[in-house]
Amino acid sequence: MKIVELIRLEENYEHGTFGIIKIDKQVFCCTLEPRDEENASNISSIPAQQYLCNRIQSPKYGITFTVLNVPGRSCILFHAGNIDDHTKGCILLGRNWGKLGNDRAILNSGDTFKSFMKDMGREFHLTISEVY
Repeated sequence: MKIVELIRLEENYEHGTFGIIKIDKQVFCCTLEPRDEENASNISSIPAQQYLCNRIQSPKYGITFTVLNVPGRSCILFHAGNIDDHTKGCILLGRNWGKLGNDRAILNSGDTFKSFMKDMGREFHLTISEVY
């Protein structure tokens, strides 16, 4: 089973929470989540702690992973997207940071997400930490 670390590097009121994903101790990609709104559904990042993630079939995003046992929350998914408005409380994956219009963003998200899904098994452990 793969070990995945999400390390939050920066929280920005306007543009969300930026970080990186490490898989088995190697940097894989960058991330974008909503800013911390005390774990409120659809608008907040989830608490920094350890989780189990399972592969599922999402009606909206297709085959993806869900983060299990988030206190008071459900349907926290990994998926493609570029800006804070795309997160809806989920974790977006991208190859690098950049801008789309006036928004700070993560870029090459579709290809990065496909690569992530190809490399992962049926489940993995996720550890979220914050260094800001």
